[in-house]
Amino acid sequence: MAKTILIVDDSSAMRMIVKHTLSNLGHEVLEADDGSTALALLNGDKIHLICCDLNMPIMGGFDFLEKMRQIPCYRFTPVIMLTTESSEEMQIKGKSIGVKAWLTKPFKPDQLKDAIAKLILP
Repeated sequence: MAKTILIVDDSSAMRMIVKHTLSNLGHEVLEADDGSTALALLNGDKIHLICCDLNMPIMGGFDFLEKMRQIPCYRFTPVIMLTTESSEEMQIKGKSIGVKAWLTKPFKPDQLKDAIAKLILP
């Protein structure tokens, strides 16, 4: 069964790579180029997973996640952080606001597939 996954990344190339991987797995993909745009997409419809970059203009990943968690129907939506940031400090902060998996760019599509398989049921 197809799941709806939101990709939030300011890089159109990265969104295209992630979308290609997710579409090949049969998922429906929504895209946003920053946290502010992503928040506007959260209209109450079910989103099964969010793949989010950390460093973006206008609204970065952590700010987006903090605001998203205030919306009751998205409070427990699993999040995979896809970022160039690899510091343990940032990963700890991410975990504290609900990031369930952390993938450092560049990543292999199989890493993303494995993380998704652990976070959403078929």
